[in-house]
Amino acid sequence: MTMVAIFVIVLILAGIVFFFHHQNKLKLRARLMREAVRNHEFTFRLPVKGLFYGEKALQEALNDLGQDINKLVAQKEVESWQKLTRVLTHEIMNVSTPIQSISQAYLEHPKVIGTSLEKGIHAINDAAVGLVTFVDSYRKLTQLQEPVISTLRLKDFLAGIMELYPDIAWTVDVPPDAAPRTDESLLRQVVVNIVKNAAEADAKNIECRWHESALRISNDGTPIPAEVRRDIFIPFFTTKSTGMGIGLALSRQIVTMLGCSLELQDKADTGYHTTFILKFE
Repeated sequence: MTMVAIFVIVLILAGIVFFFHHQNKLKLRARLMREAVRNHEFTFRLPVKGLFYGEKALQEALNDLGQDINKLVAQKEVESWQKLTRVLTHEIMNVSTPIQSISQAYLEHPKVIGTSLEKGIHAINDAAVGLVTFVDSYRKLTQLQEPVISTLRLKDFLAGIMELYPDIAWTVDVPPDAAPRTDESLLRQVVVNIVKNAAEADAKNIECRWHESALRISNDGTPIPAEVRRDIFIPFFTTKSTGMGIGLALSRQIVTMLGCSLELQDKADTGYHTTFILKFE
């Protein structure tokens, strides 16, 4: 057998090995994406390095499709919670407002003042007032201002928020030319909510980093438990004894209205316990 023949055979065998190895890699990608979709994890972005031209284009399309689906799901969730919140607040106000008015009238009646009934009616009135206050806070979820879009110098914007939390050590890795188009007032509510939660979780360090049209906000506060990570954007949900569960739900609604997205990253950036990703268009 000539050297040329041997070389051809080796080349063919190498091609066969490479083909099956490459197919196994594609099969693994398909399995990972299938599992991500089943778990409603649409933020996946599988690498395109090592793929052929057509495979690379397909993978990039699938990555973008996952992001689009995730954005659509978030938008539909926000719309559903808005509808539910409107119904709940309307029904609760229908019940609590008359109770508050009637109990207040009894408290001012001379036949009640100073009697054994006064304490009980006070309790009823306090509960009604508390319920009205509670409902008013949740009306924020359905009564947001219309966004006024302008170009925002992100580094200057973050400098203003840093002044609100001087006891936290800040690391800001944002280039001077990072200037997304957004509503400054509404975006401030989102970022302040994230930072406020970090501070309440005893964070000592916060990092804000700009990467691929996204602001990554990381902190070293108490980690969010794995069992509640999927629930943190749901209205009324909170793990705090004094929390009302409105901050992150409101933030998700705001960024959706701004055409952006807000996600909790599965694995925090190195050196931190929690990383939120605020992605701009």
